[in-house]
Amino acid sequence: MLYMAPARPKIHMNVKDLRDGMRRVDAEGEISEMAEPRTVNLKTGDQARVADCMLKDDSGQIKLSLWDDQIDMVKQGSKVRVTNGYTNSFRGELRLNVGRYGKLEILEA
Repeated sequence: MLYMAPARPKIHMNVKDLRDGMRRVDAEGEISEMAEPRTVNLKTGDQARVADCMLKDDSGQIKLSLWDDQIDMVKQGSKVRVTNGYTNSFRGELRLNVGRYGKLEILEA
């Protein structure tokens, strides 16, 4: 008989409650600011586009990093949901990331 561990519940959080190192984060908000995309060199030798945005909800705001096709999905004022994201600190600033296993949904453009 195959044993399957129970699924860990996802964490739907307000921005103010996000902390460094969290996994499986679900958050919703509005893109309040969006920087111009820039090209970065990856460890694999490839290049990718990345853009920093501010995701704002009623409790606060957090920097959200968007990559490649995700950048073209949103604009300033878009309402979005990040599912299965994670947080980290980069250059001393807390960030929310969609990541490889996460999902970015547009709720309202």
